[in-house]
Amino acid sequence: MSPLDDLLVLDFSRVLAGPYCTMQLADLGARVIKIEQPGRGDDTRAWGPPFVGAESAYFLSVNRNKESLALDLKHPRARPIVEALLARADVVVENFRPGTMARLSLGYEEIAARHPRIVYCSISGFGQTGPRRAEAGYDAMMQAEGGLMSITGAAGGPPFRLGVAIADIATGMFAVQGILAALFARERASREGSAQTGRGQHVDIAMLDAVTALLTYQASIAFATGGTPTRMGNRHPSIAPYDTFAAADGDFVLSVGNDDQFQRLSRVLGRPGLATDPRFVSNADRVMNYDALRGELSPSLATWRRTDLVRALTAAGVPSAAVRNVTEALADPQLAAREMILPLEHLTAGSIRVLGTPLKLSATPAAVRTPPPSLGQHTTAILRDDLGLSGVEIEALQESGAVG
Repeated sequence: MSPLDDLLVLDFSRVLAGPYCTMQLADLGARVIKIEQPGRGDDTRAWGPPFVGAESAYFLSVNRNKESLALDLKHPRARPIVEALLARADVVVENFRPGTMARLSLGYEEIAARHPRIVYCSISGFGQTGPRRAEAGYDAMMQAEGGLMSITGAAGGPPFRLGVAIADIATGMFAVQGILAALFARERASREGSAQTGRGQHVDIAMLDAVTALLTYQASIAFATGGTPTRMGNRHPSIAPYDTFAAADGDFVLSVGNDDQFQRLSRVLGRPGLATDPRFVSNADRVMNYDALRGELSPSLATWRRTDLVRALTAAGVPSAAVRNVTEALADPQLAAREMILPLEHLTAGSIRVLGTPLKLSATPAAVRTPPPSLGQHTTAILRDDLGLSGVEIEALQESGAVG
């Protein structure tokens, strides 16, 4: 049994923030029907190279455990299909620009009036309210306008976006939290006999809000000092030494979080005097005298082979790690033991590998059950098995272009 068994999610989203959200819901056991435009599908189906056969590697990364229904929402014969699915659904997820779904008579107000129990999640760049609500939002834009890019990169160098679309991914995560909270509120109201019994609500998730929420202590520093945090490379603004350093044969990270760990680091390096140096005795001292600290540490660290150094530091209880590339990281036996790399058999791409779910529940585990769908792979089955349409009716819908 999975946590979200028997939950039906209609997924009108595309690209990354919405699909990442619905993939997590699907991993937790929800049945997710991904509604895609016939002949085209999710935009990311065309994003490549690389492709695995005819399938985009990008699309494969965030659409496992879902069913694909190819349906033209603008076609008049599609409307009864949508209504029949809405009558069964628990959750709707969409990430169009605000107002788009309303123009299709599928906005929150219209759907809630007919299906009040639905939890309706809207994901957008700037949210459903505010002066910028109508603007489109993309990951790099949000990293830029949300301040994240300004604190990413080398000191004195140009700003950088993160190596993954963190604005989209974080937005998808917050959307899952909002949906689960709304579902919990709906069920609690039902148990308590509240006037809101069985009613869903609108979950409004904005990418700009999500990126701003990620600023955490950087925002707090700005509030506390009135200053603007700047790029510091891999340094931490409040902890030292917490940075990337060079060993003799590669880069590694030191994550010294307290004075005891710094004393242990000093002993491993054969330089116990560093821990009693007035410039470095406390974390605050080390932050204030960081350039001098780095000048003392770097020559000593550079004499070690990286593997030997990380092993010695780990044994001494000093947090450290090699800087690995993606291929090296994915080969870690720890990930295999945690089922974070899984094989699947795709309908057209054949044998593929996907990331597993990081959600590990002891009694009701999340799971990767099915590969990402090909476009329209489940259209006939949904129309036949869920909606009870005959073969003749399905063929007529296909001929009309309402479904693919």
